[in-house]
Order: sequence, then structure tokens, then C-alpha cells
Amino acid sequence: MSKVIDKIGRHWQEAIAGGLDKITIKEWDMDIYVKKTYPFSIESRVMKLQSQGEPVEALVETLIVKALDKDGKRIFFDADRINLMNEADPSVILKVVTAINTAELRTKVNDAVKESKPTQS
Repeated sequence: MSKVIDKIGRHWQEAIAGGLDKITIKEWDMDIYVKKTYPFSIESRVMKLQSQGEPVEALVETLIVKALDKDGKRIFFDADRINLMNEADPSVILKVVTAINTAELRTKVNDAVKESKPTQS
């Protein structure tokens, strides 16, 4: 492996080792956990639906692939898609997905701020 790829891999390992953020969903009487970042293999599923003009399906896909339990295991599975599309309050799904995406954005902004701060001598 090249030194560049080694650096990229180390950065990725640091990013995913950062733990999980907890989001409380009062309406569902549960907590979900989200990672600070996701690989393109997961992001591409959501991006594909968005690019196909399927924003609702993209929201549900985000929930399915990114909502985790406290141990980092998926809460929802592909088979849950029909129920989430037809038997869940859309406003709650939107609220949860917004919180998931905000947690990711918040982490990225916080990391950028840390990187841009001058070091003390």
C-alpha cells in the first residue's frame, strides 16, 4: 500500500472509532445511535434514491441504514421499509433523519473548527 493510502486508512479508522451519538425519539419512546461518518457504500444507497427523484425513499433509506442500537447494530432492516413507508408518522421520520444528518454535520463542523484552531506554543 502507498503512504497516501495508509494515511487515508488511518484517518478513516480514527473517524469511525469516535463512538456513537445518541438521539432520543420521544414519539417512539426509544433512543437511536448514529455514527459520526459512514462509508460511501452506505451513503451511495441514499444518494442513488435522491438522484432518482425519490426523496421520501431516501429518507427511509437513511433511517434504515444509519439508525443503530447502543451496540452499533442496525435497528431497522430492508424488510422494514414497507412498514416505515406506510405505517410510520412521516413527520417523525423526517425529524429523526434530520437529527441523524445534523449529528453528522455537527461532527464535521466541530472537526473542521478543531483543525483550523492555531496550536498554542
